[in-house]
Amino acid sequence: MKASLVLAAALLLPATAAPAGTAPRDSWEWPLSPRPAVLRAFDPPDKPWMSGHRGVDLEATHDGVPVTSPESGTVSFVGVVVDRPVITIDHGGGLRSSFEPVHSPLTAGTLVAKGEPIGTLQPGHCGAIACVHWGVRRGDAYVNPLEFVTDLRPSILLPLGPDTG
Repeated sequence: MKASLVLAAALLLPATAAPAGTAPRDSWEWPLSPRPAVLRAFDPPDKPWMSGHRGVDLEATHDGVPVTSPESGTVSFVGVVVDRPVITIDHGGGLRSSFEPVHSPLTAGTLVAKGEPIGTLQPGHCGAIACVHWGVRRGDAYVNPLEFVTDLRPSILLPLGPDTG
């Protein structure tokens, strides 16, 4: 990763990780349809200047697909960071989602509804594979975007009781 991209990412998404289990799983939707495969998982750095992955990379069917807002909110940023188009949605309560590389005709201050298209996926983030990088932060802390759309709690197997044969 280019040093300038790491710096830009650090400026947009501070590097502290929020506690797990703080995401409102019931209300958010995936930003791509159909439900995408996760190509690269959330792996925040221990310190802001260290390398890590401050979001998740989601596989798209092809470049040019619509990217949708996972929850309602207000566009807080649309622009180019280093060499990639980025859009950020403020969902309230300190939660913000950022997507790259996504070209958007929207402007800061635009209200968006959950599931509404916010832009189109551009090529380049995952090489030959079409993908979108989705980052979420609560205040200055990163959170795993997958916690908003899936239940990441571990499964617990219970022993069979005497009446369950």
